[in-house]
Amino acid sequence: MRRRRIVRQLRHGGRQIVRWVRTHIPRRLTFTLGVAILLLGAGTVGYRSIEGPHWTYFDGFYMTAITLTTIGYGETHELSNRGRMFTVILAYSGIFTLAYFASELIRSVVSGELRATIGRQWVDDQLANLKGHTIVCGYGRMGRIVCDQLEHQHKRFVILDTDPALLKELPFKHGLAIHGDASSDDLLRKAGIERALALITVVGSDSANLYITLTARLLSPKLLIVARAEEEEAEAKLRKVGANKVISPYLAGGYRAVQAVYRPTVLHFMEMAARPEFLDLMIEEIKVVPESTLVGQSLAHSRLHLDLGVLVVGIQRPDGELLYNPPGEAVIEPNAVILALGQKRQLDQLEKLASPPT
Repeated sequence: MRRRRIVRQLRHGGRQIVRWVRTHIPRRLTFTLGVAILLLGAGTVGYRSIEGPHWTYFDGFYMTAITLTTIGYGETHELSNRGRMFTVILAYSGIFTLAYFASELIRSVVSGELRATIGRQWVDDQLANLKGHTIVCGYGRMGRIVCDQLEHQHKRFVILDTDPALLKELPFKHGLAIHGDASSDDLLRKAGIERALALITVVGSDSANLYITLTARLLSPKLLIVARAEEEEAEAKLRKVGANKVISPYLAGGYRAVQAVYRPTVLHFMEMAARPEFLDLMIEEIKVVPESTLVGQSLAHSRLHLDLGVLVVGIQRPDGELLYNPPGEAVIEPNAVILALGQKRQLDQLEKLASPPT
């Protein structure tokens, strides 16, 4: 049993080595390494076959190694004419193989092929372990803003775009880029859609956003999907195919333009509360887990405003009903979402109260 287990472990290790070589080393370099190993094996067997049994396999291996590497310490044993001819052929084969390997290695490094191969494998390894991330479809003008905000909030995300030029040298520590069509099932699965928290599709075409939303909803029924709509009639279609939220840049921009004229202070206040860089004032939504000590308490009894200094501007009940400016007798239910306004440290304290007790 122990021998079988060792054999299985060796086989598994061998398969892992082969898989690593295939994914990390370009094919031409792999071929050259294969030729070198083949020459080493052929020389080991060849010396013993030509010179007779007084040459051990280790003698043949040693002689082959010093011949292929052109070190040439001297003959291990006295060689016959056939053995010397075999050594000449082996030496020239080693020289040409090493020269080809060196040229291919330099070419791969200079052209960036080796770095690209290692980079693709690194991305694949990161994607395999990614969970609770956001998938951003489209890296245009709006896509850049979305990614900048996710990066600023230290959220993990994956960018999908059909233009490889846009995905080069991205300045993100928390983001990964994949080139391809975001409406492809295989690409979305590669981006980890089954493990993702949300998908934001901000491609410039309504038809593309519609198809991406439909594909994503079929692959992940519980995924939060936010879609961009250019035309007014596209909003209803996007909601029908599975979008949870639909954002219209023109509608939002027009609304802010009017607010800037007639209610500039209100607009400034909302911008400060929504942007994370303003640490003096933030608005956050915090989910209350069933194990939280806040469950069953009224807002007045919880003393959130008096003890923490936060202002509760709304409570979303588990059934989806949103209660604005809740009264003091409003009861905090399990799985409710509290909309609170305050400083970051105050909101962090509220989030701890809404979490399970440690």
